Amino acid sequence: MAKIGPDLDVSRLCLGGNVFGWTADRDTSFAVLDAYAAAGGNFIDTADSYMWRILGNSGGESETIIGDWMAERGNRDRMVIATKVGSLPTRPGLSGANIAAAAEDSLRRLRTDHIDLYYAHKDDPDTAQEETLDAFDTLVQAGKVRTIGASNFSADRLRSALEISARDDLAAYVALQPHYNLLERTAFESELAPVLERTGLACLPYYGLARGFLTGKYRPGTTIDSVRAEGASAYLDDRGLRVLAVLDEIAAGHEVPVAAVALAWLADQPTVAAPIASARTVEQLEGLLPLLTLQLTSDELRLLSHVS
Repeated sequence: MAKIGPDLDVSRLCLGGNVFGWTADRDTSFAVLDAYAAAGGNFIDTADSYMWRILGNSGGESETIIGDWMAERGNRDRMVIATKVGSLPTRPGLSGANIAAAAEDSLRRLRTDHIDLYYAHKDDPDTAQEETLDAFDTLVQAGKVRTIGASNFSADRLRSALEISARDDLAAYVALQPHYNLLERTAFESELAPVLERTGLACLPYYGLARGFLTGKYRPGTTIDSVRAEGASAYLDDRGLRVLAVLDEIAAGHEVPVAAVALAWLADQPTVAAPIASARTVEQLEGLLPLLTLQLTSDELRLLSHVS
């Protein structure tokens, strides 16, 4: 288990809920969630904006599915639920009023009385950080939120938010959700990682599999029917192929899928608590679950760091 803040103990794999209500319908989502929980996973990431972009959706579909699943399984106390505010078009930004209203919406959809980790989904330069943090603090003091986090923040804005929380004795961000994986390293490692190392914040990286490329299914001459195919194929260059070759070798040695190795490298990076990865089928999830126990050797970690 990994630790986020003082109180949250989470599994090494965070299950992304962005596919629930999108490429995974309710029944399939329940099956994926059942398999994840049965394997020992306890950490689920969602947002109020998942998946409003889909025709017929209005936002909150993922939260609703997760809430219904927890209610039917009676397992809310065993799960750590992270959700986000600020990106849903009908609930945009990080004003105090919007955070208060959005939190109530999320609590209702999740069918719970508290959110374990509540993120600012993206920075809101039009709202004073004092107002945002005061709103989050009010939710924490009321017991509706246990801890708060930031997603898609720059190093400067993260630093200033932490300074305000310390100065005004407000709830402070304990986690950051950035874009970070084997093939996307520079921005996080050069700018954000030093802030996290100094402050003790946990990193929960999204796109841990580089939009699916690091599953190993994207190869030269292969056509994949996926909504993420275009983004994943962008990594199909000399560097990406070198990384895949090393992942193939290490995966064969451990007898695990390539995706698990890519996520294991990420999980072993400084400040990372748990990579986030989603699965739209139980079969896809099976490629991720070995991360819960997989430990790469120091030589394997160094080789992947070098080749990437």
